[in-house]
Amino acid sequence: MSKKAYSDSELENLWLIYRETRSPEIREEIVHIYLDLVNIVAGRLAISLPSYIEKDELISCGFFGLLDAIERYEPSRGNKFETYASLRIRGSIIDSLRSKDWLPTSLRQKIKKYEKTVAELENSLGRSAKDEEIAEKLEISLDDLAELLSKINVSTVIPLEEYMKTEVANTAQNNPFENIELEEAKQTLAKAINILPDKEKMVVTLYYYEELTLKEISLILKLSEARVSQLHTKSVIRLKGALANKTI
Repeated sequence: MSKKAYSDSELENLWLIYRETRSPEIREEIVHIYLDLVNIVAGRLAISLPSYIEKDELISCGFFGLLDAIERYEPSRGNKFETYASLRIRGSIIDSLRSKDWLPTSLRQKIKKYEKTVAELENSLGRSAKDEEIAEKLEISLDDLAELLSKINVSTVIPLEEYMKTEVANTAQNNPFENIELEEAKQTLAKAINILPDKEKMVVTLYYYEELTLKEISLILKLSEARVSQLHTKSVIRLKGALANKTI
């Protein structure tokens, strides 16, 4: 069945009726209107997650985020529902990913050691650490380092998704202190992005701000998709270190 096209005034009236009546039928209609938003957000997250995490599972988690957004949305606050719902859907998916232990304990320990090493090196060097320096500090070969990076994208894409959007979630329950922390995190990230190596900076900009896929970025940079994924992983680890230390 094709979707009905709604004018802005019709949508506004629909929201007004729902806010006044909490009608299950109206809620179902609103869900139907915005269901594609769940697919879009889940699809974008799925691109950078390992293949064993199925998109259908992300969509299921995202659906609950959509329902939550519908219940919490306040049209009078002036934000577009699509913006607010995207954040809620993304948050619901991220919460689900965090609640499940996707990574083996041994790999998780290696990731933590890698992240700590990168943060310590870059803090002491005052610049981005080179792969050779990281490998030497970890006492592993460059091949082993590359293999480790190829395995850890699931642990790096999730945290930054919460900070890289410029909009703050529109909710009556917003804590002003949480918003201040979010804004500070964004400022820290912006400074950290500026000192990333050029290719990593380009990947972060194209992926998070221009919202291109890794495949599209690989075509622009004329690199393999695997190499772009590795650059993405490395940049996120550097940025996570900046957030943790807030030394920038």
